[in-house]
Amino acid sequence: MLGKLSVKLFSLLTVIFLVSVTVLSGCGSSGEGNKTASAPGTPSAPSGTTPKEEKKDAPPASKKLTVYAALNEDDIVQIQKKFKEDTGIDIEYLRLSGAGEASTRIQAEKASPKADILVGGSVEFYDPLASQGLLEKYSSPNAKDLDPQFNDPKGFWQGWYMGVLGIVLNKERFQKELAPKGVKEPKTWDDLLDPNYKGQFITSNPATAGGGYIFIADQLFRLGDDKGWDYLKKLNDNVHHYTPAAGDGINLTATGEFIAGMSWAHDIVKSAKQGYPIQVIVPEQTAFEIGGVGIVKGGANTENAKKFVDWLLTKPVGEMNTKLSNRYSVRKDVAPPEGMIKIEDVKLVKYDRDKAAQMKADVVKKFTEMTAGKK
Repeated sequence: MLGKLSVKLFSLLTVIFLVSVTVLSGCGSSGEGNKTASAPGTPSAPSGTTPKEEKKDAPPASKKLTVYAALNEDDIVQIQKKFKEDTGIDIEYLRLSGAGEASTRIQAEKASPKADILVGGSVEFYDPLASQGLLEKYSSPNAKDLDPQFNDPKGFWQGWYMGVLGIVLNKERFQKELAPKGVKEPKTWDDLLDPNYKGQFITSNPATAGGGYIFIADQLFRLGDDKGWDYLKKLNDNVHHYTPAAGDGINLTATGEFIAGMSWAHDIVKSAKQGYPIQVIVPEQTAFEIGGVGIVKGGANTENAKKFVDWLLTKPVGEMNTKLSNRYSVRKDVAPPEGMIKIEDVKLVKYDRDKAAQMKADVVKKFTEMTAGKK
């Protein structure tokens, strides 16, 4: 009896032992049975690595933008500061005398572009750059509600401000030197042909300054080709010299070197607010510019350039620029600049912008030949 119990007890202990060994060996396995089989042809990751470790980190986004600016120094400085505040992107800028000089530089750097953005100056200077393949095509979503005249239908430039041409008059010199002769303050472009202005009038070169070219085109559109060129030839007799930038004439008239000049009305008002003895006169049949911005093709920071265009078209930036520069904004929800004539009260010439762009090279060539010998 006892012997049979011993045999049964021994058998039971043997079974328990074998079960324990099986469980323990399963717990101590390498876990290979829990791994998911790799798909055929797909190599398994090396031991000790993870998919994240296999991927290389993406390079950090650029925080830089190189800008060629055909703007006043204080304008581009404020833009630089505000853009950094709003986006964290640093602007490195080169201020040029005008859109013409900026265009020439971009053309010269075609093989290795140094700038990302061209900003400022009339869009007449942007069309030739676009036709040469030097501008990147981009249509900002912020432009969809603007008047179509401010958007390039081909998408290579964007208008963001407006300016009208005016006469800058040094009030002190005029009252002292010309008023006693019975000369009236100029109200029209034709008044500037008065011989009393000989050597006392200054304007800008159409080859280098957007304002200078628009002034020439203005005369051709309001008078026709023959009478327009006759006017420009007569005016040339009164012009002391042609400056590289439109704003130069304001500075030289404001400091009393000349009695009158031609420039942008908003810049004249801006200088008058600083205390200079000058006033602005906006003649009938004057012309206006659409100030542009365009992305340089092949620049190192194209994505940041697109952000800049978008930013430039926002309402806060439009209000900042209007307050700072006295320019009209292209946005309808931005009030006109303080101290400027309302745009609806300006009597504009019938200005054909497409024709102005197409004839620019021929006009500049003819003007340069006509004024040869005068700086």
